[in-house]
Amino acid sequence: MTERILDLDREELARLRGRELTAAVAAAEGRTMIAEVFAERAALSPHTDGRGVHNIELVAAFGADIVVLNLIERAWDGERLRLPGLGTFSSFTDLAAYVGRPIGVNLESGDVPEIRRARPEHAKRLIGMGAALLCLTANPGTGGSYEGLARVTDELRAGLGDDVALWSGKMHHAGHPERLTARRLTALVDAGADGVVLPLPGTMPGVTRELAAEAVAAVQDAGAVVMGTIGTSQEGAHADVVPQLALNAKEIGVDAHHFGDAYLPGLCDPELLYAYSVAIRGRRHTWNRMALGGRGTRVPV
Repeated sequence: MTERILDLDREELARLRGRELTAAVAAAEGRTMIAEVFAERAALSPHTDGRGVHNIELVAAFGADIVVLNLIERAWDGERLRLPGLGTFSSFTDLAAYVGRPIGVNLESGDVPEIRRARPEHAKRLIGMGAALLCLTANPGTGGSYEGLARVTDELRAGLGDDVALWSGKMHHAGHPERLTARRLTALVDAGADGVVLPLPGTMPGVTRELAAEAVAAVQDAGAVVMGTIGTSQEGAHADVVPQLALNAKEIGVDAHHFGDAYLPGLCDPELLYAYSVAIRGRRHTWNRMALGGRGTRVPV
């Protein structure tokens, strides 16, 4: 029987990747928290000796089960990760063990720097270094389209095989306005995605609860999980916005709940992440996850 992600300890979380990760998210029945952060940003000012804290650690401390790195080209040269406050890592496996969370990476189909582009050669290197999840999406102004996402999803699935976690979709228009429909999302599943990205009702114009619920059901019936996203800077909204978004997300049936990186430089408002987590899974599971914070054993580079 698949274990629920919300029951795993930090060592088990750090080892979680691929289709096993997707299955653990599905088993948790809508109680998985995912936070996206800028790869190259430290969360706090460094101490006088140059040490500090990274945004990965901060969102993990406030309840995130999975952390996804955005703008990876600013911290990864194809061989090593250089993270302010944490240092240099030779693999995502070592980073995951250090922070006690699976680490995913955003790749894109639009107009982006080469190392962030969703190409099989980049994806294979990331997976080979231990990335737990590849999220194929589109940052603002990059011109990413659903058609383009379906194309690169198909290319990456063909190049990576069946066991890699590929989640695909948009959190906003990304400079290429097009209506969200169930058909566009299920096309991503047909292309090989085992997870689909869907903007939550209340975060994108025209994404109603009815439309979103229909799309979620269609994607889940097609065999994939759904990550409901807050990616339109509402990750820095007032606290009274959070319960509405959280309960809407529960109502439409998403499997995972995503917070974007646009509040403080490179991450969400951690207090909103916490409040949202309490709304969807209560204090017990939220506090359990928060208590798994702290750094593990460092592997020398």
